[in-house]
Amino acid sequence: MQQELTVCWWHNIFLVIYQPLLSTLFLVFIVTGYIGFALDFCHRFCILQFPGGEEKLDALSGRFDYLESPVSDGTIEENFEEELVNAPTAYDSLTYRFDDNNGEGDVSKYAIVEVVGDDTAGRRIIVVSACRLPTSRQLDHARLLRYLMYTLDQFVEQDYSLVYFHYGLTSKNRPSLSWLWQAYRAFDRKYKKNLKALYLVHPTNFIRLLWQLFKAAISAKFGRKVMYVNYLHELRAHLNLDQISIPQAVLDHDERLLAKLKRNVGKAPSSGSSCGNVGTATVDGGGVVAPLPPPTQQFGVSLQFIKDNNGGQVIPPIVRQCVEFLTTPDALETEGLFRRSVTVTVLREMQSRANSGQTLKFNGDAHIPAVLLKTFLRELEEPLMTFDLYDEITQFQSLSKDERPRHVKILILEKLPEDNYQVLKYIVQFLSKVMDRCDLNKMTSSNLAVVFGPNLVWAPRGQLSLSAINPINMFVDFVLINQDQIFII
Repeated sequence: MQQELTVCWWHNIFLVIYQPLLSTLFLVFIVTGYIGFALDFCHRFCILQFPGGEEKLDALSGRFDYLESPVSDGTIEENFEEELVNAPTAYDSLTYRFDDNNGEGDVSKYAIVEVVGDDTAGRRIIVVSACRLPTSRQLDHARLLRYLMYTLDQFVEQDYSLVYFHYGLTSKNRPSLSWLWQAYRAFDRKYKKNLKALYLVHPTNFIRLLWQLFKAAISAKFGRKVMYVNYLHELRAHLNLDQISIPQAVLDHDERLLAKLKRNVGKAPSSGSSCGNVGTATVDGGGVVAPLPPPTQQFGVSLQFIKDNNGGQVIPPIVRQCVEFLTTPDALETEGLFRRSVTVTVLREMQSRANSGQTLKFNGDAHIPAVLLKTFLRELEEPLMTFDLYDEITQFQSLSKDERPRHVKILILEKLPEDNYQVLKYIVQFLSKVMDRCDLNKMTSSNLAVVFGPNLVWAPRGQLSLSAINPINMFVDFVLINQDQIFII
């Protein structure tokens, strides 16, 4: 009797201490697919803590085959053909919508997962905010899992970065272990293969402790992807924070951490300044004014600026250099073209050379000009399709098939400024050549639309909402497929 009471007491203590700790770890890694080792270890550990644990484990092992599955070492395979040969074509992956009758569309209102642009290496950024996670009473977590998969499926076939705001995960909104088991089985290796960086913002001592416990079981490659971010201003070196809609609760928490740091150290950077623009900025009311860019500047300026400083040439020099290199047969046949990123060092060096007016040398690497072309479009002062056309483009999905050709022609031929039209025509006609080699490079029109859609169209406030992704991608896909009938001038 005394032994049973002791076991019961230890069991309760274990659940109180370890279940929240393990749940925290799982939530961090669930969207990356790197939790197999944690789940297997923790499951075995929990069972073996109690009498009869080994027998229970043997019995469960026969019921759950995944307990005996080998742990992935996180190796990134560059077999694009295997991953992309079955990639969706036409509108299969672009028109999937939640069943509103089942309330799936309500998940997006919580803004738990957001796609907010690209990092300094040209990779799509996916943000997960723990503080926005509702309780199971407010939202069925089964529907949340389907929504997570729906969101990630649109981006995991290309390089991406994940930002996880940990603050706000509490006992009230933490997912149950049963849900985490279900999620583990649902998320396969494709969700982690192209993950290039995982930023853990405001990590707690629990996360640091768990990381140390499981570090030996994690591959070195994945270990290099994980970065602690103690304060928001530390993200500035990797991301443009102006693209990210940081929850107010996270901002407030960061201010409290900085205030504490200031008391301890005596001086700390302010969170407000960290969320502004890098370097000297132009401010209203007679503040410090940034110097004008040099005449050779290519990135971060307007098409009109480039035209005025290049003898009236409409096609920017950087765009022409990239397209001319990528049009060569070897480049066109590169598998995964426009899906791969380059190192930040290489990207910044190439941008610096282009901004100083130098001719770029790509040394046979097609991924460098591919990333530069996307980066140029993304860093324009205004998107190539302009802010004025954003609302009409995001309504594309609601149009009937008969209405779409006329609607697109009006937007591009009549409403798009002439210079924008010429640059868009130049790029789309090049992309049609990429599509012609899709049997080798695996870049179909729908794949290219996923890559270029957010770089051609974005909202005035800079953040791409999930509800706008589908119509934007569908619009770009339509333009690519029908470019012969659209660009007639």
